[in-house]
Amino acid sequence: MKKDYFEDVFNDFFKESSHIEEKKTEEIKEEIKIDELNITDESKEILTKISTYIKEYNEEKRFIPFNLCVTLENENTIDKITNVLKSGSYLKNTIVSKVSMYEKDTLEDAYNKSGIVVINKLDALSMENVNDKKKTLYVLDELIKKNNETITILIGTNDEINTIFSINPDLKNKFLYVIDGVKPDIQDIYLDILKGLNKGSDVKLLDYIKATYDKSKLDYDLYKNNLIDYISLNGKLPELEKNKSLNEIFAELDKLVGLSDIKKTLKDLADLISLKKKSDEISIKDVNMHMVFLGNPGTGKTTVARLVKDILYNLGYIKENKLIEVTSKDLIGEYVGHTGPKTQSVIDRALGGVLFIDEAYTLSTSETNSYNQEAIMTLMEAMENKRNEIVVIFAGYTKEMQDFLNSNSGIASRVGYTLDFKDYTNEELIKIFENMMTSSGFIVEKDCLKELSSMIDKHRSDRNFGNARFVRNVYEKTIIKHANNTKKTSDKKILKTITKDDLSDEGLIG
Repeated sequence: MKKDYFEDVFNDFFKESSHIEEKKTEEIKEEIKIDELNITDESKEILTKISTYIKEYNEEKRFIPFNLCVTLENENTIDKITNVLKSGSYLKNTIVSKVSMYEKDTLEDAYNKSGIVVINKLDALSMENVNDKKKTLYVLDELIKKNNETITILIGTNDEINTIFSINPDLKNKFLYVIDGVKPDIQDIYLDILKGLNKGSDVKLLDYIKATYDKSKLDYDLYKNNLIDYISLNGKLPELEKNKSLNEIFAELDKLVGLSDIKKTLKDLADLISLKKKSDEISIKDVNMHMVFLGNPGTGKTTVARLVKDILYNLGYIKENKLIEVTSKDLIGEYVGHTGPKTQSVIDRALGGVLFIDEAYTLSTSETNSYNQEAIMTLMEAMENKRNEIVVIFAGYTKEMQDFLNSNSGIASRVGYTLDFKDYTNEELIKIFENMMTSSGFIVEKDCLKELSSMIDKHRSDRNFGNARFVRNVYEKTIIKHANNTKKTSDKKILKTITKDDLSDEGLIG
């Protein structure tokens, strides 16, 4: 990607500038900490040469727009690269603007006000048709020509960058070098963090990094700085997430009030997955784990989704013990071409785990709702093509969800299990309330529980009745009223006892 024009100017400068000793070059590298960047050795040499040129630059020398392609998405490293470019008096304008290709309409404004324009999220171009791609890249090409003292940095993968240059070869001629990133190995990370903590060897730290770095999905600098900050503040390593045994998970499930049918379904499902794993000689088709949860608010859908995640991880069906919880607003874009990438971004976050979409019926589509249709199509593609990498759970009101499935045969055909979360009975809601109080150290009088049953009957027909959520709200208001009722006593028995007079539904609607 090196252009002869740039190389001639660049090489002439270094031939003429023999007074720049190797020692001075090393000082420049140290000054901007180039050797500490997670980039290839060749990229370090490129940045050192650029920095040297910038520091020795004067108006007698030719201005070179150091347009760069960077193949890593590391904010800290990119900031250091821009600091190199805006050092000294090389740029008349040192404002840095970062622009996403999803917001390409802001490109012209960025070039008008900035000395450096950093363009990321190049994957947005993949959602456009060929003509739109050509138009976008033509505009970018013209902006670079027009603003010949503004430096452009493209952030993306090699494939994304090469695709851009294959569509618009003229753009390729405007970029001088590629700065390639490298993934640090565990030992480098360990030594780097030890240096940040200013301490000697620590086997527990090394073990923690081994267990967490690859799973964290964090930018390296963010991972490193977060860990150094936590250890410095707390004087110890963060707790490793403990993996529950299958028995512990089902014990937690069994403690939930009601949900007998759902408990049985999940246990049967676990048995099926276990059977499939035990013998390769047993011919069982891949288990379709995509699910639909039907039920009103407060019936335990989110709680069960978290336990499903634990079960599937324990059985090795998913690679990561994670649940990504979203609603339709996290999937639907604000303008044409935005929804597909936005939905795909959520899917990418959930890969290896479970994606839980609450109030999924709001994704229902119509002829005039192309954004929702785009989200549905993106989800269906992932459910089919990445079914071994992600489990999708759609959740929402029973009637609305059934209407949603009836109108989307593609979604319905990809769902393996439908779990029906029925409204809790009065007895079950009372048990939930009693469990909440008991876990907080209170004793509940029988008259209070009887009054609670009448209170539930009074609110059950409310439009937004929230089942267990309603009970939790009553629990919180009852605690507050109890505190007020007992403020003049120090009798421990009275302080621990919840009576009928403490029960409160003040201000509650459903």
